[in-house]
Amino acid sequence: MKISLKAENILGQINTKTNLGDLRKIATTIKSDHDLAMELWSTRRFFPRLLAILILDNKCLSQDLINTLDMDMHTHPFDERNQLMDWFMANQLIKNKKTIALIQSWENNLSALQRRVFWYYQARLRWTGQTPPANTPELLTKIEANIAKEEPEVQWAMNFTAGWIGVHEKQYRNRCITLGEKTGLYKGEMVSKGCTPDYLPEFIAIESNKRNL
Repeated sequence: MKISLKAENILGQINTKTNLGDLRKIATTIKSDHDLAMELWSTRRFFPRLLAILILDNKCLSQDLINTLDMDMHTHPFDERNQLMDWFMANQLIKNKKTIALIQSWENNLSALQRRVFWYYQARLRWTGQTPPANTPELLTKIEANIAKEEPEVQWAMNFTAGWIGVHEKQYRNRCITLGEKTGLYKGEMVSKGCTPDYLPEFIAIESNKRNL
């Protein structure tokens, strides 16, 4: 795609010292500009793509376009593509009822990134303090049956969902702790100061204690 002068000017504001806060400031000045977003996306660069996500017009998001963006994300290293999809979910996909409906259809999607979003969204419904959905028993049964054989990026989101179920839905807490003990996922992993370990017994203990739950 040929880059316009407007896109070149925006790209000139992005360098090795740019952080996510800087991208948000740039996005605030642009607001929504779908064509510009697609120009920035076409650069194949990580930070311009993060900015592109912020200025997409979510009314233009279809399953076909999401699939295209998803395939493009797979050209990035593992951590970058997960961050791109998580950023996409947080800043676009959950902002529109149409795209929320798409998220809820992705449980068995062929794309691991879209399956990740399905599970991450289930976790979000709980950590944001909303009344937990009524599908918890069904979700837990599916996590128990499938987490061990899922792709790593999906495993993390399923584990995260189980963690927040264990925190906010006390009747399932022991079941979630047992799941963590059985899978052993993330046990012993070092985390940065102030961050909660992903190992379910530790995660649930720490986060429930914070909330006096």
